Amino acid sequence: MSEFKRLYPVLQPEHYDLLIDVDRGKKLISGKTTITANAKQPAVAVHQKDLTVSAVIVDGQEVDFSVDNEAELINITLPNTGNTTITIEYTAPLTDTMMGIYPSYYEVDGVKKQLVGTQFETNFARQAFPCVDEPEAKATFSLAIKFDEQPGETVISNMPEVKQEDGVHYFEPTVRMSTYLVAFGFGDLQSKFTTTKSGVKVGVFATKAHQPKELDFAVDIAKRSIEFYEDFYQTPYPLPHSWQLALPDFSAGAMENWGLVTYREAYLLLDPDNTSLSTKQLVATVIAHELAHQWFGDLVTMQWWDDLWLNESFANMMEYVAVAAIEPKWNIWESFQTSEVPAALQRDATDGVQSVHVEVNHPAEIDALFDGAIVYAKGARMLVMVRALIGDDALREGLKQYFAAHKYGNAKGDDLWNALGKASGIDLAKIMKTWLEQPGYPVVTAEVDNNGQLTLTQKQFFIGEGEDQNRLWQIPLNSNYSAAPTILAEPKVALGDYNALRKHAGKPFRVNVGNNSHFIVKYDDTLLGDILKSAADLGPIDQMQILQDLRLLSEADQVKYGSVFPVLKRFADSQSAVVIDGLYRLAAKFKDFVTPDSAAEGDLRRFFNQLSADQAARLGWQPQAGESNDDQLSRPTILSAALYGKNAQSIQAAHELFTANQHDLFHISADVRALVLINEVENYGNQALFDHLLTEYRKTSDASYKSDLSRAVTHVKQPELVAELVAKFEDSDTIKPQDLRAWYFGTVMNNEGQQAAWDWIRNDWQWLEDTVGGDMEFATFITVTARAFHTAQRLAEFKAFFEPKLATPGLTREIKMDVKTIETKVALIESEKDSVAEALKNN
Repeated sequence: MSEFKRLYPVLQPEHYDLLIDVDRGKKLISGKTTITANAKQPAVAVHQKDLTVSAVIVDGQEVDFSVDNEAELINITLPNTGNTTITIEYTAPLTDTMMGIYPSYYEVDGVKKQLVGTQFETNFARQAFPCVDEPEAKATFSLAIKFDEQPGETVISNMPEVKQEDGVHYFEPTVRMSTYLVAFGFGDLQSKFTTTKSGVKVGVFATKAHQPKELDFAVDIAKRSIEFYEDFYQTPYPLPHSWQLALPDFSAGAMENWGLVTYREAYLLLDPDNTSLSTKQLVATVIAHELAHQWFGDLVTMQWWDDLWLNESFANMMEYVAVAAIEPKWNIWESFQTSEVPAALQRDATDGVQSVHVEVNHPAEIDALFDGAIVYAKGARMLVMVRALIGDDALREGLKQYFAAHKYGNAKGDDLWNALGKASGIDLAKIMKTWLEQPGYPVVTAEVDNNGQLTLTQKQFFIGEGEDQNRLWQIPLNSNYSAAPTILAEPKVALGDYNALRKHAGKPFRVNVGNNSHFIVKYDDTLLGDILKSAADLGPIDQMQILQDLRLLSEADQVKYGSVFPVLKRFADSQSAVVIDGLYRLAAKFKDFVTPDSAAEGDLRRFFNQLSADQAARLGWQPQAGESNDDQLSRPTILSAALYGKNAQSIQAAHELFTANQHDLFHISADVRALVLINEVENYGNQALFDHLLTEYRKTSDASYKSDLSRAVTHVKQPELVAELVAKFEDSDTIKPQDLRAWYFGTVMNNEGQQAAWDWIRNDWQWLEDTVGGDMEFATFITVTARAFHTAQRLAEFKAFFEPKLATPGLTREIKMDVKTIETKVALIESEKDSVAEALKNN
């Protein structure tokens, strides 16, 4: 790596005039950038990547310059310091990397079309125009766009268009903002609009491959989210409009460009007539997340990428706060418990994981920061912990002061803690430093010692081998006994005589009530038995928490897997979706312990059938009028378990649903459509079905239906069809690069497809790196491979292939952690497989 240096201390832009001309036919970008800036010294530099610079003009005079492609810089020597104007003329390729300015591809009625959009986070604005491409380098931007325009095409950007002259579209100057938030898009678009109570114009844009009704849900959620945030933050939305743009090709899930938020189509558009509740919840939370960023990230931006959590953790929490307010019947915090919480707890228990706050310097390292389980999920959980500690009144007052102090500027983590601490009267910085700066989390062991004392002990929790560095956390305990401290900061504390405490409380002892704090609990047999006796009296999240903690403790070999079978049976009849999720998430862990077609696998399938049969019969395969949200959300989980359990009635019912709808598969209820298709592929699959599902996949523009089809196709069993499937991985007319990871993961998780998928990624790694290597999710191809592997042979193959890549920037941590993950599974299976097999036989 070349030596890294930040540019902003030397050159401080105030304003950019950007003229960008895009020729889709020639795949060429031509540009002219004029930067008004303050130079602190004569030798300055601006960022560029893959630009061909033809001229640099300073204060009207052409000057010499040099381009350093390795460091991604244009080096310039100015005649004078102080206020200066730098104009740079350049060209650049229009590439298909999904970074910088790039085309998305789609079809309408068989006609291929392009929609051009942008993705500048983290540091890809420099691919579009020369700039000081650092979050702290905030400036205003006047954008002018020219392109090979066709009649009826639309162009949009962060701000409203003010005029069009000679084919050039001019937009109002932006407010002060970071380069990575500049955005524009153009193409043959449809749109729908509404206006918030405060007068903000809200619009949703998409290609005409979609039905107009697919935009309605997003328009409504975006409008109500902005109205909620204006009230909650007590700070007005600062721009005249909020556009939401669905891009057919998009590497991330969505991006919070100020005033022009971009989305993968799956996270913005949906068919209101046939979409599952879980998909509606997902789309709503993604929209609410990006709109939370319009304040937290855009109005106030982290000073440097090491405080990325300041943007993402907060938006991740606020998406749930917002959706809980605008759709209270959804109980969206239960979704937080089944998505964010398990992701954070799983990832954060592996030694070597990054902390939420991570020092980072070189641009090649920045994309590796976007660890969804840590910066997003764990960070959000930290902030949920803070919210529970200080309450909403202090949270809102603190945020109001935070925005007032830092609007249109930058902030660090301490600025947030200081604002919230001042509003709440709590030294939050002291508490939260232990969570921000340290990787991992504690297990709190609650036990009654030999003297009858109830004691609590904290120790870092590891799944697998871990180096114990005697880390301590300031843990908000949230206990139901007043004898427990509010914050556990010591390694060990005694609460008093257990029998006396139990008698006085009249209920079992518990900590982390509500599961809001980022730790797990290991109760001794006495305490756990007491809790389980009255588990029916607990709320759904607290019941799920029992299953969650037992799953993690079992993975860490602190609890024997065989001991959890009776607990699973205890909760099998629950009608709570969050409990059902926790139950089958734990039950699924047993699949690693059995080999395909073995007696043990037969026993496990029978156990799954025992757990799910009554519920599968109760729920059925069709939505019921007036049924609860819990039943809607639980149905796919329970029916999936029934199919794994080879439940004959469920297999037949799914087959009948397929047969009745084989000429119109889209209209099978979206709640169960994927399972119907998977059942058909697994139990009735052949070449004709394979071809039919792939044809449907290519034809449809509905993202939910596409996802269901891809999930089903990757379950193929026949070797010749597996080979045909893997051959499609590099066919972008069938599988877009943005969707490839899901196809690969589905195939590598399939026992019959694993070898072919694993051979493909090893043989074609260079193609994969060339195609999606600039994507911040590239490293997750390694992650999902590790999720699929649990044998000594696969571990050896994984290490042989990936360990030589340890020096690759952005992959080092992922490879090390995933090796450890597979090692842990292999060791645990070797240790426990006999006892698990015995327990399965007895159940």
